[in-house]
Amino acid sequence: MLVPAFVLGPERRHARLTMEVEDSGGVVLTAYHSYARPQPPSSEPRCAPRAAASHPGSRKSIPRCRRINRMLSNESLQSPAFSRSNSQASVDSASMEDFWREIESAKESSMGALEEPTPAEAKPVDGRMLEGELEAEWLEDVGLSALISGDEEEDGKALLSTLTRTQAAAVKKRYNTYTQTMRKKNKHPVRDVRDIFGVSESPPGDTCDSHPSQLDDTREEKELPGIIKTGGSLSILETIPDTPVHSNGSADPGQSVQNAVSDDDYLEKNISSETEELSYEVSYSEMVTEAPKRNKLKKSDFKKEDYVLPKFIVQKTRFGLTEAGDLSAEDMKKIRHLSLIELTAFFDAFRIQLKRNKTEKVKGRDSGIFGVPLTVLLDSDRKKDPGVKVPLVLQKFFEKVEESGLESEGIFRLSGCTAKVKQYREELDAKFNADKFKWDKMCHREAAVMLKAFFRELPTSLFPVEYIPAFISLMERGPHIKVQFQALHLMVMALPDANRDTAQALMTFFNKVIANESKNRMSIWNISTIMAPNLFFSRSKHSDCEELVLANTAAHIIRLMLKYQEILWKVPAFLITQVRRMNEATMLLKKQLPSVKKLLRRKTIERGVTSPKTSKVLQKSPSTRRMSDVPEGVIRVHAPLLSKVSMAIQLNSQTTAKDILAKFHCENSHGSSEYIKIQNQRLYEIGGNIGQHCLDPDAYILDIYHANPQAEWVIKPQPSV
Repeated sequence: MLVPAFVLGPERRHARLTMEVEDSGGVVLTAYHSYARPQPPSSEPRCAPRAAASHPGSRKSIPRCRRINRMLSNESLQSPAFSRSNSQASVDSASMEDFWREIESAKESSMGALEEPTPAEAKPVDGRMLEGELEAEWLEDVGLSALISGDEEEDGKALLSTLTRTQAAAVKKRYNTYTQTMRKKNKHPVRDVRDIFGVSESPPGDTCDSHPSQLDDTREEKELPGIIKTGGSLSILETIPDTPVHSNGSADPGQSVQNAVSDDDYLEKNISSETEELSYEVSYSEMVTEAPKRNKLKKSDFKKEDYVLPKFIVQKTRFGLTEAGDLSAEDMKKIRHLSLIELTAFFDAFRIQLKRNKTEKVKGRDSGIFGVPLTVLLDSDRKKDPGVKVPLVLQKFFEKVEESGLESEGIFRLSGCTAKVKQYREELDAKFNADKFKWDKMCHREAAVMLKAFFRELPTSLFPVEYIPAFISLMERGPHIKVQFQALHLMVMALPDANRDTAQALMTFFNKVIANESKNRMSIWNISTIMAPNLFFSRSKHSDCEELVLANTAAHIIRLMLKYQEILWKVPAFLITQVRRMNEATMLLKKQLPSVKKLLRRKTIERGVTSPKTSKVLQKSPSTRRMSDVPEGVIRVHAPLLSKVSMAIQLNSQTTAKDILAKFHCENSHGSSEYIKIQNQRLYEIGGNIGQHCLDPDAYILDIYHANPQAEWVIKPQPSV
């Protein structure tokens, strides 16, 4: 039952604390404070006392927070999401106090902002149309806009041909919803879903759906897309295998997905322990759906007596591990599409709806620093440094804090001098892009304040806050950290390049701050609680309880990112396998010309056979000639920047990328300059069924060679992050 709320302040919008009594007799104490984008305070007299009390230096607000925090120390109180111990009470109290301070600081800083982002014009829509639009937006986000427009795009066909069973089911579910909504709204005709997934006609005796575009999700899914163009529509070419997709590009017929995990319940197995193994070889959603007893969601015994998250060890495949930056931009775009489909399928496996709300779109500024989209900042920065991935101004903030602020106590709790912060903001907006801003006059405190303001004032949140409700539902099933990590991993892979690269740099920076916790008193809990309102913000209105849960979940997600930073940015091997298959399917589809073009091509070939000028060219293509020049199991490695520019290397089952680099090192170790060059080089797999792939030094090259025999092998420097 719900006990009367303790209200901090005279108005409803103030911080609010509620207590709930559970069946077990324990009391759950929750707190609320909206961390949506702050609005300028009203000029009414009744707001003046609150403004004074909310100042970080005020003596009125802090004791009040401390009185509330003392309640949190009671043994009978525990968090709604996690079990709390006595040793955790002081950490909870400090973190809660940090959160309130950050909210008040955010409201104060909003008064110093030069201008607020302009909301984009929103058109009114009813509930059913809104549902259809959201499904259409999802299909566009995953690269399947052709299903809506009816266009014959090779990329969309290739994507469908690589989907696993769970991924295909997720696509069908969204497409069914879209088609039903469009039919009810009498919009333009949409294609039947059976034209896409190739469902055969039902026998006369079978009962079928009254809506031809709707598929029964409970039907046996043995025919899923491997597609070609047939009569202007998409149809089945081959079935999706029932075996797991491995990183070597093939399915293992001797091991089912069920055997890829233990015979225990998937969630029971993933109860937190001191050290656990992670595998990136098999689709996460396939693991969940194929695990026995998957419907039994047993609560975990994970508690926070030592508030230490479990340690994960990633199983390194023979292909090695791949960072997001190791792949080409075009391949990473495909990774994003597949990640969003896989994330949706993953939540579908838990019967959790991953549905983004239609949020208010805000148009960012076109110039300056604060309130400018990350992509606009990067476009400007790349005129100075073409390879930059993180905004230069953000890198400067990192440098200022690292110079003298890593050991400063409460570095991210401090508000800095308001007048100086406002002055620096104006100067940065006006002078930074012209390289006229004087960084030596800024101290680490102001840099920390403006770093938080930079993220808080982005037109859109750095992380997709609209996915948090699904993450909350996952946590409510039981705090299984491995399952939460898998969902977070897919969410990170689905981020735009600018957001993902910036988030990775930010987490690297914060871990440097946390490493000095003994001096700066900034723990992983403090950082996550303080940064949650800045990295996850929403302009949508929520109830008090919803706002609290959003805040707690956002802070928990940041803790996971900080804890698992070393493995979170690795691209799952099963997604890379799907990208390889997509590229192969795209190349195959491009070769399948329309019948008229085939006829013309045949006539051209027939004429060319009799011509002595073209007969030699037709006898052997460049790719065939190149492959015949190199014996089986031998690759030719090129190193254009080294003195030894090329070398043929015989591969065996134990040859790794670092072995090949070592051979070039021996051949190019005649001078110090050559030694420095080779130290900064990496082996790349280029072309074939991948755009570009910077290989892990521990990757076994023969395995990659078998997966991509058409690739070229190049040694060159790895771009800096």
